[in-house]
Amino acid sequence: MKKIVMTGGGTAGHVTPNIALIPSLKEAGYEISYIGSYNGMEKGLIEAVNIPYYGISSGKLRRYFDIKNFSDPFKVLKGYGQALSLMRKLKPDVVFSKGGFVSVPVVLAAKTCRIPAIIHESDITPGLANRIAIRGASKVCCNFPETMKYLPEEKRVLTGSPIRQELFHGNADSARKLCNFPDSSKPVLLIIGGSLGSKIVNEAVRKILPELLEKFYVIHLCGKGNLDESLKGVIGYAQFEYASSELTDMFALCDMAISRAGANSICELLALHKPNILIPLSAAASRGDQILNAKSFEKQGFSYVLKEESLTSESLLSAVNEVYSSKDKYIEAMSSSGQMDSVGTILKLIKEQSK
Repeated sequence: MKKIVMTGGGTAGHVTPNIALIPSLKEAGYEISYIGSYNGMEKGLIEAVNIPYYGISSGKLRRYFDIKNFSDPFKVLKGYGQALSLMRKLKPDVVFSKGGFVSVPVVLAAKTCRIPAIIHESDITPGLANRIAIRGASKVCCNFPETMKYLPEEKRVLTGSPIRQELFHGNADSARKLCNFPDSSKPVLLIIGGSLGSKIVNEAVRKILPELLEKFYVIHLCGKGNLDESLKGVIGYAQFEYASSELTDMFALCDMAISRAGANSICELLALHKPNILIPLSAAASRGDQILNAKSFEKQGFSYVLKEESLTSESLLSAVNEVYSSKDKYIEAMSSSGQMDSVGTILKLIKEQSK
């Protein structure tokens, strides 16, 4: 039996594509192990799908001054040593990395042990962790054609993002009951603020909630600690900190979405053909990857983009009305996009590299 070590963590976006690959890897006969940080969110997500999990030390690599910059390199070195020990213990035939800082020591340890490593870059430009890990990778997968120019020619492969197959089999009635919506008389608007939530998006949505509820039922994924107790019991409005398995049913129920522009989230919206408004993280709060992701989707006619700097209750309400009135245009563009079989393409790469 072939063995594979998967890695990636820090945010849900560095874990869910790995989870999407797991059923196909099991079907292909791979014995799967996962290396992540000691207590990162990836630990719970991976243990929930019954994959053996190994925690290692993980330090963050920053481009800005922080007192932790003096201690975190030692955490990375410790993680590298732990990853080396795990490689020798687990003896995988191949490593697959979805990125995040915990993945760097794992990929570099794989290179030291001469184990082929495949990494996946979700965003248009590679993040710092993946830029380091590329040196130890045998192949680099990516979502966007625009990304190819940033990757070594001999390593780059355009695969798209692995999508969890269960997303295509949600139960709209289950979501309607969960949200306590009284009937199916109104379309459903789903707001996704990312796994950590977004204060600015939450505030803009709640300011126009009365207007939204005139036309829509609203599902609001607002992030941990961001529930508004004063809005509990409002008919037609369902707020949750986070959705895991329930998200599949919520996607089946919703008619359009408002979302951050994380690569995995927008690829899921594309695959499900959901008209959407993207509000990318500003350049001041990120390295600008979400802005580039959103521009690509806007150019292809998949999304309406509203810059965070331009986000007001008025601009958001205008965008919602515009996208919903033009929803057929967006659905047609997404339906004609020629979606790749990402899971099949990546599985083929894994089989080739693990020979």
